[in-house]
Amino acid sequence: MKKTVITFGTFDVFHVGHLNLLERAAKLGESLIVGVSTDALNISKKGRHPIYPEGERVRLIQALRCVDEVFLEHSLEQKLEYIREYRADILVMGDDWGGRFDWLMPWCEVIYLPRTPSISTTEVIERIRT
Repeated sequence: MKKTVITFGTFDVFHVGHLNLLERAAKLGESLIVGVSTDALNISKKGRHPIYPEGERVRLIQALRCVDEVFLEHSLEQKLEYIREYRADILVMGDDWGGRFDWLMPWCEVIYLPRTPSISTTEVIERIRT
């Protein structure tokens, strides 16, 4: 049976940690669908505007070979609706979200992948600032 994988993220200041997560997620199924956080969602969850606007972040993710489809994620609370809409079999998130989406297990497999050590968007932004 063909498996569809879905994942979500802001993907601001795209770095190798993002790429590693997306490539590993893609290997878990036949297609990878990515929800990119809107600017408004990023502001509500992180308290700041993203460095790059949502349209540019979407274009970057769409350009990756491992990604089959991209959409804008408007709300963290709509995960189930997105999973149903895209008929996802597997939800993949970074392990920094560990346990937060276990409630979705009746509808899909939930996998938390380890983050790439020593890299984060916050760290990259801080390096640039200093």
